[in-house]
Amino acid sequence: MFGSIKVVLILMLLAGAGGAYTYVTNLQKTAEIHRLNAEKLQIAVAQNEEALRVQKESYEALQKNLEEVNSEFRAARAQNNVLSQKLAEHDLNSLAAERPKSITRLINRGTVNAGRCFEILSGAPLTDKEKEAKSGKAFNNECPWLWPGPTTTD
Repeated sequence: MFGSIKVVLILMLLAGAGGAYTYVTNLQKTAEIHRLNAEKLQIAVAQNEEALRVQKESYEALQKNLEEVNSEFRAARAQNNVLSQKLAEHDLNSLAAERPKSITRLINRGTVNAGRCFEILSGAPLTDKEKEAKSGKAFNNECPWLWPGPTTTD
């Protein structure tokens, strides 16, 4: 009878040990899965932080570009106002009736100068006369603000 109790106890101990072994093995597997998930999460967080940093830099660059464009737009608007004021000072209809050849010459010269402004803005190289200009007016009457100013050549 004690022999059968010993066998039952040994079987119970082996079953308990086997259950404990299975339980510990499952805990180890679960712990490994959690460790791998934590690593993946850290990688994802790092990638998100990098994406946010790049997005912030892009936003700041866009803001800077917008400020530059707005500044250039204000300058263009100011030049348009100067031109409007100049045109408002003269009655072109009466001047054209009184001196048609002079007005035609002035308008043609202004058109050529304005066309040259567009060429310069589009990246055309400056002519020698434009490079040697001593002022914005000598550079081009229609767009003196494009004058690069005095340049030195060494």
